[in-house]
Amino acid sequence: MAPNDEPGAAGSGAALSNAAPRLDTGWTIRWIRRSAEVLAANRAALNTLDRDIGDGDHGENMDRGFQAILPKLEGLDDETTPGSVLKIVATTLISTVGGAAGPLYGTAFLKAAGAVGAAQSLDATALVALLTAARDGIVLRGKAVEGDKTMIDAWTPAVNAASAAQTAGSPIGAVLLAAADAAAQGAQATEPLVARKGRASYLGERAIGHRDPGSQSTSLLLRAAADLIAQH
Repeated sequence: MAPNDEPGAAGSGAALSNAAPRLDTGWTIRWIRRSAEVLAANRAALNTLDRDIGDGDHGENMDRGFQAILPKLEGLDDETTPGSVLKIVATTLISTVGGAAGPLYGTAFLKAAGAVGAAQSLDATALVALLTAARDGIVLRGKAVEGDKTMIDAWTPAVNAASAAQTAGSPIGAVLLAAADAAAQGAQATEPLVARKGRASYLGERAIGHRDPGSQSTSLLLRAAADLIAQH
């Protein structure tokens, strides 16, 4: 089991504000800043997960990448949109994060930016499009599918849960909370799997019992987003 799954999280079933939150540029910036805090707090835990089945540096890489993003979020002008913030995240991660995580997460954020376009704020439909595009970007880059013991095992349940909630007419906060809860469950569900992609695949059955670090960092990112809405 991974310690400190979602530190400081409101958690599953957290009460959502009656006022509909706006997923605008300000919210997007707050999400990335909160993600940087969460990843810094979980740096050692993510390294430990990665040490079990990989290179042992996933936490370090993610922390370095998101810390590098923070200065670029200062002083953004009034023309900045959620999509342009996501593009800043993408290009920074691609240039600063080592291993597989940089290209995978960078592609995810880049595709997400393309999906939301120039919109000034995101509704539930746009949120599902963002999550779907991010997941599809990772699939395109990494060629993984659900069950391969990768971050896709957190992303695909998150996309499916968000889509179902949006189709049911749930408010945007509930859509994002559904995605975060599903990602957390998906990350946990990687533990009994045999890895079929990446460095962990060389371990065969020895990877059983260990959580995939990429799925865990995915869970942390989506929980950070859901927490912001729950605290709205």
